[in-house]
Amino acid sequence: MTAIPNTVDEAEALLRSGDYLPNRSLATALYLSLSLGRPLFLEGEAGVGKTEIAKVLSETLGRRLLRLQCYEGLDVTTAVYEWNYPRQMVEIRMSEAAGDRDRGALEADLFSDNFLIKRPLLQALEPDEAGAPVLLIDELDRTDEPFEAFLLEVLSDFQVTIPELGTITAETPPLVIITSNRTREIHDALKRRCFYHWVDYPSAERELEILKVKAPGTAEALSEEVVGFVHKLRDMDLFKLPGVAETIDWAHALTQLDCLSLDPEMVNDTLGTLLKYQDDIQKIEGSEASRLLNEVKSQIAAAGAA
Repeated sequence: MTAIPNTVDEAEALLRSGDYLPNRSLATALYLSLSLGRPLFLEGEAGVGKTEIAKVLSETLGRRLLRLQCYEGLDVTTAVYEWNYPRQMVEIRMSEAAGDRDRGALEADLFSDNFLIKRPLLQALEPDEAGAPVLLIDELDRTDEPFEAFLLEVLSDFQVTIPELGTITAETPPLVIITSNRTREIHDALKRRCFYHWVDYPSAERELEILKVKAPGTAEALSEEVVGFVHKLRDMDLFKLPGVAETIDWAHALTQLDCLSLDPEMVNDTLGTLLKYQDDIQKIEGSEASRLLNEVKSQIAAAGAA
């Protein structure tokens, strides 16, 4: 188990050791979150690497990762706990057949840990030999406001009340990472309990550095063209702009196709790796892809000449 970082530099080094290349402000937000025991709330477009931060944190610190994937209609039984009703019914039938327990003893047994199904939020409150786990609450903006209000209560005191068992409180609070793609606004009350960071698209220079780490087999010249083309797309009015994840996927795909340099035909053939909506693909393929690629190659040539 790795110790919690004691400085911003150590927080940045921790992420880099897991092949995540943060900027200084992200490293600072993470350091403050870990050192002061507050959740880290990450907002940004899909595919910019918000979820990856929790995964890297779990790996580099040697902590268990508990992921709560949010969606509309998420409730307590999915997020916190539920009773194993089928098993309870079997226990009741067996007890009735044997006649060896009175009603009180049977009820106490039925509502014990043996019949409790623990979901991520409850698991995160349990002690762990490896240290407090990393709790990833992913895409919180997909849930509805009642669950958000419930989550606010859980994160305030890191405790959950189960009527049949009482209140369960974390001896050591988990390391909480909350992500949102900002499809709706999260209530200020929850944000106030977190340190906040907006995860933006990286600069071209940092995205090239990311490709060297995440797609090391990609030719250097191809990486420059890939990053340049992606950044051209991000300046356009598309339904879904490509994130860093798509950049990495595209580099891997092009390398798999033995591509050393982009040409219009290769771009058209592989746009589905980069863009995920047909309207966006139709908008770019053909003459528009050729135009963007020519601009990218001209800029790279001009930078090389300088």
